[in-house]
Amino acid sequence: MASDTTGRSETFDIGGELTVNRLGFGAMRISGEDIIGRPDDEEAAKDVLRRAVDRGVDFVDTADSYGPGVSERLIGEALGDPDDVVVASKAGLLRNREGEWLPHGDPDFLKNQVLCSLDRLGTDTIDLYQYHRPDPDTDFEDSVHAFAEMKDAGQVAHVGLSNVTVEQLETAMDIVDVATVQNRYNVGHRDDEDVLAACEDHGVGFIPWGPMYAVDDDEAGDVLAEVAERRDATPQQVSLAWLLDHSDATLPIPGTSSVEHLESNLGAADLTLTDEDRAALDAVDPQ
Repeated sequence: MASDTTGRSETFDIGGELTVNRLGFGAMRISGEDIIGRPDDEEAAKDVLRRAVDRGVDFVDTADSYGPGVSERLIGEALGDPDDVVVASKAGLLRNREGEWLPHGDPDFLKNQVLCSLDRLGTDTIDLYQYHRPDPDTDFEDSVHAFAEMKDAGQVAHVGLSNVTVEQLETAMDIVDVATVQNRYNVGHRDDEDVLAACEDHGVGFIPWGPMYAVDDDEAGDVLAEVAERRDATPQQVSLAWLLDHSDATLPIPGTSSVEHLESNLGAADLTLTDEDRAALDAVDPQ
């Protein structure tokens, strides 16, 4: 466990070679309302991306289903193909106007989607491409093999998984080197503690999606608010600081469409938890 450190100055080597600051940026919210369509102000969305990079964020995470396609395109237009920023994307979910996220892991579909992602991001090779969610109607190994083929073809540098179990992680590792796992995880939701432990054991980065969702939980939200008041911080900053403190493998990617909120979130890197803070947060009964 990490302690008494400045989170953004700590780094993690994705795939053993892509060194990034551990506090990154999730680019889901820069698309339109309900993550569908374009944002009201595309230039403002690009400003958030540029400001994140200016502030030292060098790990940006998105997905082909955010928009769909909108977030990837905005990243490509705002940042280009920077050598000093690791851009990650995902494939394997379909989006519709009803707001549903529909798993689709057909290998041919995935191989088509990486071509779309490459074009929108304006790159020849995606730094990290993740299988967004296992599809119950497609053999998991077949889907992972598609990502392995993308890597062999040079379309992606590293392969990641999302929303997987320990068993699925180990199955995938027999097929391709897995650089990261992205599962839901925060102070108030720790169902995947075993997945985090497996990532630690294997040197795999763990990207906790929904890192600040616990702010709205009954018990966790109260504890976060108490610690935040004691530390002159926001509950969101405390939730991110806890993730950075909890494990050296975590790579939180808080997302926002606001430069103001971005600046506040990045302040979590400078928040050092005390033993009292840590004990109170660790004692939260996850929902």
